[in-house]
Parts: sequence; C-alpha cells; structure tokens
Amino acid sequence: MAAISATLEATAGKATSEACMLIVFIGPPGAGKGTQAKRLLGYLGIGHLSTGDLLREAKAAGTPLGKLAAQYMDHGRLVPDSLVLDLVDQKLRESQFNKGCLFDGFPRTLAQGCSLDASLAKRGTPLTLALELRADEEEVVNRMLRRAAEEGRADDTPQTIAHRFEVYHQQTEPLLDYYRFKGILSVIDAMGTPDEVFERIKIAVEKRRAK
Repeated sequence: MAAISATLEATAGKATSEACMLIVFIGPPGAGKGTQAKRLLGYLGIGHLSTGDLLREAKAAGTPLGKLAAQYMDHGRLVPDSLVLDLVDQKLRESQFNKGCLFDGFPRTLAQGCSLDASLAKRGTPLTLALELRADEEEVVNRMLRRAAEEGRADDTPQTIAHRFEVYHQQTEPLLDYYRFKGILSVIDAMGTPDEVFERIKIAVEKRRAK
C-alpha cells in the first residue's frame, strides 16, 4: 500500500507541475492590466497573488514574517525584496495556487524579477510566461485623462500620470529585455476593445501552454 500511495503522490505531483502556469503581467499605466488579469484568472482558474494584499494579510495575521513586514510598513518604508519573496514562497504553498499563479504588483524591477526567478527555481516551478501589454502612450494618457474627468479622479492629473510613466520606463521596462532573453515574453497589442485584447492574450497563453 505504501508503494502504491507513493506512486500516486508522485503522479499527482507531476500532473500538477505540468499544469501549473506562473504568469507575470507587465504594462504601462492605463494599459488595462487589471481588466485583463481578472479575465485571465477566470479563464485559467489559477490563483491571484497581489503582493500588496499579501503584505496586509501577513501583518493582520501577526505571523512572524507579518510582524517583520509591519516594522517597515508602519514607518512608511518599503518592505525588503527578500522578505516579500519569503511571503510569496509561503503563499504559493496554498492549494489555491496548485494550478498556477498570476503575479500582481511584483516584480516591478529587474532586481525583483531576478530574485523571483531564483526563488521559483528552488521550488522547481520556473516562471511560465511574461505578458507585456503594449499600448500607444499618447493614446493611453488621453484615455486616462478622459476617465479622470468622467469619474472625478482628482489624483489622475497630467503631472501624476507623467510621473507614473516615468517610473514605469525607468524601473519596470528593463524586465522586458530580461524576459525576452529568457524566451518567455509575449507582447500583446493592448489597443482595441477588451474582448479583442483578451483574445490575443488567450492565443499567447495557449501557445505557451502547448510547448
């Protein structure tokens, strides 16, 4: 019985590993990442890992890692990448991530991307796909300004939007070449209706899943 049980466990583990998809979404402000992420989560049935939510949950739960993170959060300081990665590793062990994970808000920098890859490599579950939502910056900015006017978003001013793009170009864009070099980057044209964009995403996902 023990031998049969071990065989079944090994087979189940192999199936889970083969079916597991770990995906990173990258794109400039206003490209529609939030909308498309929700659709992709439903389509693939994978877990959603938001580092912002993760930090807040850990702090509220009062776990050892949460208490450590709280020391930074309570003083308005950034939580070190190493601590965030420990929390991510812990979270990925939950059953909701057996089929995979869509990372939200992490990685944002090249250093974080390299650290995440190293962490996932130790688990034997490397990143499957990096999706870049590519959009015309001028069109996206105009869209954000129109939305801000319609919805009364006082924080979406030309200045704040320009700053968000500057941060994206400086900190996050270097990840694109990194993932391109690794051969897991898929560029998605984010211009068009949400349905059109999601069809492009599905094609990229299925192409990767077929490999």
